Amino acid sequence: MPRKSTRLTFAVLATGAGVFAMLQSLIAPALPTVQHALHTSQSTATWVMTAYLLSASVFTPILGRVGDLVGKKRTLVAVLLVVLAGCLLAALAPNIGVLIVARVVQGVGGALFPLSFGIIRDEFDPSRVPGSISNLSAVIAAGGGVGIVAAGPIVSALDYRWLFWIPVGVVAATVFIALRYVPESPNRAEGNVSWLGAGLLSAWLVALLLPLSQASVWGWGSARTVGLFAAAVVLFALWLLAEARSRTPLIDLRVMRLPAVWTTNTVALLFGAGMYALWSFLPGFVQMPSSAGYGFGASVTASGLLMLPMLVTMFFSGILSGRLEPVVGAKALLTTGAALGALALGLLAAWHSAQWQVALVTGVFGLGIGLAFASMANLIVGSVPASQTGAATGMNANIRTIGGSIGAAVTSVLVTGRLQPSGLPYASGYTHGFTLLAVLCLAAALAALLVPVGRAGRLAGTAPVTGSEPEVITSGTRG
Repeated sequence: MPRKSTRLTFAVLATGAGVFAMLQSLIAPALPTVQHALHTSQSTATWVMTAYLLSASVFTPILGRVGDLVGKKRTLVAVLLVVLAGCLLAALAPNIGVLIVARVVQGVGGALFPLSFGIIRDEFDPSRVPGSISNLSAVIAAGGGVGIVAAGPIVSALDYRWLFWIPVGVVAATVFIALRYVPESPNRAEGNVSWLGAGLLSAWLVALLLPLSQASVWGWGSARTVGLFAAAVVLFALWLLAEARSRTPLIDLRVMRLPAVWTTNTVALLFGAGMYALWSFLPGFVQMPSSAGYGFGASVTASGLLMLPMLVTMFFSGILSGRLEPVVGAKALLTTGAALGALALGLLAAWHSAQWQVALVTGVFGLGIGLAFASMANLIVGSVPASQTGAATGMNANIRTIGGSIGAAVTSVLVTGRLQPSGLPYASGYTHGFTLLAVLCLAAALAALLVPVGRAGRLAGTAPVTGSEPEVITSGTRG
């Protein structure tokens, strides 16, 4: 039963997770400004995004598991303090090298997602857990949208450093409230952190994500790109072997094999590819000068405002998901969300000659994001033992990020593979890219149909696991 105000607890969790989601996208529209201000090259400036991505990918599942073991509140506060330090360092960074290091530090905040979901499961009344997870998912999704929309006005009115100064104040207040009002979760996993598993997980994630994010600079056939992909395959196999043999694995592979978990993770991979790639390439599309034969020559601020319908609809559909989940089930919501994403991207591929068309399409896509984010989190949390909540939800977030990296890399090839004499991409590159992303979201909707139906593993019925052997749970929700 709740021991302190769940409203305050939720406010802390939502603020921390929302700030991290905002930091994920806030800097992207401002990269040209950062490049100019710190006198660096475009390829070096992209490391501001790459470093954050790699750091979040490594720390999200590892610290999610640490929270399961040593206490979620303790880990949450520590992560918030690290994010605070990273934002402060970024705001004061005298050069691009220090800013990249600061972004690595900020990436530790990726663990706020699994820790927050775990605290909600442990502290809230079981009847309120699905709705609270849906609401938190809506805040996380909206945080990414806020970053895209707010970056332009903040940089124009103040300076790019305020993209970090503002989070410094918000995170500092969140740390204080968390220390005072968030209770320590009673559910703990037994054992220790598998440092071999953590090291191998970090290694194969970096080996996979680094070439995906840098292949456009290095070349897809370069020795570095091919070598790192090969290393990722070998390291992944070694990680699977090490986790299977460990008595206290970092990621319990038996939990990952639960039907509701692997099907939901498949949807996360495919939907993440469409979502993150759209966030990366749509602002560039609308900022293209009319001389390219398409685009609107929009400013950073104007392109962010075209994404505003997405921000509004993803927030409200995420909130609505919590009310609909008990009626129609998380599986139906996940399928619908992915299908809406496919519809929006399909419309965008064929229908992008006016700004109102783009705004309408982003609104439809936002509906899909809100439904998909909330239902994915509920399916994972409702299908794993309480002692595995942090690791399982952290891995789901990671798989979504991996999908985003793959989607962005492939879309980049389509967009930049053939250029006009002016050096600008052809309109067909964007059309083909949006079409591919629509196909990926459609595949996500089809994969969502594979999520098993059943309610034996509902949140109210799952008990913590006290040993290394996970309980057997009938996964899924009413479809």
